[in-house]
Amino acid sequence: MSLPHLTQLCPTAARSQPSLKISILVSDLSKSGAGRWGGAVRPFLLAQALRQAGHTTELVGFADGDAAVASTAELPVKAISASLYPQFLGSAQKFLKQIEGDILYAYKPKPSSFGMALIHRLATHKPLILDIDDWELSWHGGDDYRYPWSIKSLLKDLLRPKGALRQPDHPLYLRGMEQLVQQADAITVHNQFLQQRFGGVSVPNGKDVSLFDPQRYDSLALKQRYGLSTYRTLMFPGAPRPYKGLEDVLTALDLLDQPDLRLVIVGGSPYDDYDQQLMQQWSHRIIQLLRQPAELMPEIVAAADVIVVPQRDTAATRAQFPLKLTDGMAMAKPILATRVGDIPAILADTGYLVDPDSPSQIATAIQSIFADPAAAARKGISARARAVEHYSIEAMSKRLASLIANLADPSKK
Repeated sequence: MSLPHLTQLCPTAARSQPSLKISILVSDLSKSGAGRWGGAVRPFLLAQALRQAGHTTELVGFADGDAAVASTAELPVKAISASLYPQFLGSAQKFLKQIEGDILYAYKPKPSSFGMALIHRLATHKPLILDIDDWELSWHGGDDYRYPWSIKSLLKDLLRPKGALRQPDHPLYLRGMEQLVQQADAITVHNQFLQQRFGGVSVPNGKDVSLFDPQRYDSLALKQRYGLSTYRTLMFPGAPRPYKGLEDVLTALDLLDQPDLRLVIVGGSPYDDYDQQLMQQWSHRIIQLLRQPAELMPEIVAAADVIVVPQRDTAATRAQFPLKLTDGMAMAKPILATRVGDIPAILADTGYLVDPDSPSQIATAIQSIFADPAAAARKGISARARAVEHYSIEAMSKRLASLIANLADPSKK
């Protein structure tokens, strides 16, 4: 598809890569969606990297009530009240009227983000980028997903007040969106699994390595502040879910049975009570810290001895880029992670890798880390260097700047 819009809008596009306004369209800006962790997730990372590349950004999305992240002069956040079909059609009209960008950047191939972008492009002919950071259908059975077609199911799901097919992002609609992915003018993904499935340009998640900088923090003082000074700690600074393998770490701690070893969980799950289920069985092994603002996460990570990313091997985890991985890398922490998805490629030889679903291997790795803290520290330093080079906001910004330049001037492709 040719892109006349940008060259008409910015006649100098082919010569000087003009500053453009980019609208990032988000399906869910609520606290359980892109608003979790104070906005320190993919859409906000994209916005930060795009601003560093010289562009301005805005976030436009749906939310139950107000967005979980406040609008600022640097990043306007426009939240439209979420609703079910048929009321969603009115919400969608409000959504479309809020879009001001020269380029549309849809986050996730969902009707409530990518679908909105496709409709807006029909009227405006603005270039459209699609970002895919998860395989959405993997949460619903992946390629095996089938809607139970029958008159009874259809009537129930369409007519009941909260019928399943009244949900704007029902898996049936997600499957339809996947068929339209190639309609985007460009696609960005953040790991090999998604690139192999959908194509596109690899733009791994970037970390603000100036904020996540171990030289800025006193780890011993922070361990004391957060009540961790008497323990050797394995920290999981994310939202607990069954597929994230925390039960394997806790089983490993049972195998080791050393009284000063603790798994530190930060914030708990915004989705369900899974973290409380873990506490019921392993309260003697867990320290749970309250959820902290995004700006305090570097000091939380600085207080850890080891960062654990024990993903289990599922379709969902193979499609993920765990943000907690680069949290630990940027802070020069020893990383203990499983060989799932892109994790081995991200860490390379700068961390401790074990097989998924293997508490015995985790236990052995924990022993190795604490038996030779100097070697663990050297791996942490190497991990930070790798994060700065490949997984920083700066690295992310360079990839996006090139992509935007190509959209503005197709002759550069």
